Amino acid sequence: MLLKNISILYGKDLKYVPSASIQITNQKFGKMTSSVSGGKAVDCEGLLLVPGFVNMHTHIGDSIAKDAVLSGTVDSKIHPIFGAKQRILKNSMPEHLASFMKNTCYSMLKKGITTFVDFREGGLEGVHLIKKALSTVPIRSVVLGRLEYYQDKDQIRKNTPLRTNDKKTLTKILRHCDGLGVSGANENSDSVLQYYSKTGKIRAIHSSETTQSVRVSKMVTGRSETERALAIKPHFLVHMTFASNSDLALAAKKTHGIVICPRANAALAEGIPDFMKMRNAGCTVAIGTDNVMINSPDMLKEMDYLWKVTMGTHRTGVDPKEILKMATVNGGIILGKKIGSVEEGYLADGFFIDKHAVDLEPIHNPHASLVHRVTEHAIRAVMIGGRIVHGKI
Repeated sequence: MLLKNISILYGKDLKYVPSASIQITNQKFGKMTSSVSGGKAVDCEGLLLVPGFVNMHTHIGDSIAKDAVLSGTVDSKIHPIFGAKQRILKNSMPEHLASFMKNTCYSMLKKGITTFVDFREGGLEGVHLIKKALSTVPIRSVVLGRLEYYQDKDQIRKNTPLRTNDKKTLTKILRHCDGLGVSGANENSDSVLQYYSKTGKIRAIHSSETTQSVRVSKMVTGRSETERALAIKPHFLVHMTFASNSDLALAAKKTHGIVICPRANAALAEGIPDFMKMRNAGCTVAIGTDNVMINSPDMLKEMDYLWKVTMGTHRTGVDPKEILKMATVNGGIILGKKIGSVEEGYLADGFFIDKHAVDLEPIHNPHASLVHRVTEHAIRAVMIGGRIVHGKI
C-alpha cells in the first residue's frame, strides 16, 4: 500500500512532515518520499499519520470492576493478596472476565493504542484467559505473566527461596507469555527476586509507587524498594513515583527505562510522578494507563493530564513533543522492539488523524494538538501491521 499526500510524524524525533508519500510492504514502513512514482496509491490528503501508541503498563484483568472501589488505601484496593480487586476477580466467572477484557482491548484500539503491555495476574490460567480475550482483537500485546506466590515479612527476612513446585509452575507460565510482571519487591525475598532474574524473557516490576511501599521496604530489609526490585534485573520499572535520586541513578544504569502512570497515581491519591526528575537522571521514560478498575485505558487523556500537571507543579514549560515521545517512541525503545515510530523497517502501526476535525483545525503545532486536543472522535482509522483494523482512510 502506498500512502500519498499524507502528513507524517516521522522518525524517533517525531519530525512533522506536512506532505509526503510512504510505502508499506510486508507489514512494515518503507522509505518516505516527496513524490509518487507509479503503482496504486491511496490519497491521504487531510490526514496525519501518527505512530501507534504503546501503552506500557496495563492490568486489563480488572476491567469488570470499573470504579467498584473508590474509598480506602491503595493496598485495600489493589494489593495482590488482600485487595478488593483480588476478591472481585476470584468471585467473577472467567468468561465474564474475558468478555470485559476484550471490550478494553477494543477501547484501546479505537483510541490509537496499537500495542499494550499487560501485567497478567492469575498464573497460567490468567495467561490463557487474556489469550482468549485477544483471540479476535487485532491489537499487539506483550503479556507479562506472574507466579501467584507472595511471601510475608518473616519469609523475606529469612530469605526463603522459591519452592521446587513453584519453579516448575513459573516455567510453564513463561512458555505461554512474553515475560514476567512481578507485583513488587515487598512480596518477595532476595532469593526469589534473584531467581526471577534468571528467566530469559522480558522482566518488569512495580517499584516505589507509594510512600507506604517505600517505608515497608526500609523497615523490613533496611534497603530501598527500588534497590531490591533491581535484583530481578528488570528491563523496566513501573511507577517510581517516590523513588529517590539514588534510586533513579541506579535505574538509569541498570534498566532500559521507567514506565509512569500519572492518572492512576492521581486517582489513588498517591502523588504525581516527576518524569523531568527521571529524565534528568538519565532514564528513558514511557507511559502506561495501569488498572482499568481505577483508570480508563486512554493515552490521549494520559498525555493531556501529564503535560499540564507537570507544567503546573514545576511552573515551567514542557515541550509537548517530549510527552508524545513517551507515549510512542520510548515504549519501543524500552521494549527493544521496532514499534512506536514511523520509519523505514518499523512495524507499520499507526493511526490517522483528521486534520480538519472541528476541535483541531487550524493546527499550528501538531505535537501540542495531539497531546491536548485530539480525542477519539478525530481518529479516522487505526492501522496495525499495514492493515486498517479500525475505521477507514
